Amino acid sequence: MSIVELKDVCKTYPAFRLHDVSFSLESGKITGFIGRNGAGKTTTIKSMLNLIHTDGGEISYFGMPLSGHETEIKQRIGYSTGTVSWYPRKTIRQIVDVTRTFYRSWDEDAYRKYMTLFGLDESKKPMELSEGMKVKFNLLLALSHRAEVLILDEPTSGLDPFSRDELLGLFQTLREHGVTILFSTHITSDLERCADNIIYISQGEIRAECSKADFLKNYGNPGETLEEIFLRLEREAKS
Repeated sequence: MSIVELKDVCKTYPAFRLHDVSFSLESGKITGFIGRNGAGKTTTIKSMLNLIHTDGGEISYFGMPLSGHETEIKQRIGYSTGTVSWYPRKTIRQIVDVTRTFYRSWDEDAYRKYMTLFGLDESKKPMELSEGMKVKFNLLLALSHRAEVLILDEPTSGLDPFSRDELLGLFQTLREHGVTILFSTHITSDLERCADNIIYISQGEIRAECSKADFLKNYGNPGETLEEIFLRLEREAKS
């Protein structure tokens, strides 16, 4: 069952165009959103969150259009990016104390659990965190209000190999609990580790949307890895 749907979403900038982007997310599945830098991943995600005004198209969650139901929908979804832009001189606890007031479903037990899992110190300030710890802090906020859908823009960016492996393992655990996850990446090993489905975007257009197995079958040559398929498709798109 589709829990998130995009239909013909468009956005035009002077040097880039997101063109008729359509796809859906299956409930309880992990979908990897892959494309090179500048392909349109972040623009698509910002459109899904109404962080930018699109030129056209429809976006819906849980059978409700985003337009007119944004507040209700955002109570049930979480968003995290590979970077964090909080008040750098406020402590984690001070930031959390403000953030939790926006969510009716804030779960203090979940917050404490992920604080321990991620090894975060709530007395620290964002300016004192490493890039990897900033990613974990941003994800902590998304997980602490029991989001049914997680939309993650380059969540493994800046993480060391151990932390990346730990995070991808967490995605699998969340999937087992029915959470739907979309995460953008250009790191094919992330997809190999945990993705059920793959959406491939290139030059602002969706080139593929299918299960990982079908992506390997339909777009790969015998013996090719996901990385080799991705690189070949990118070369073909530019030719």
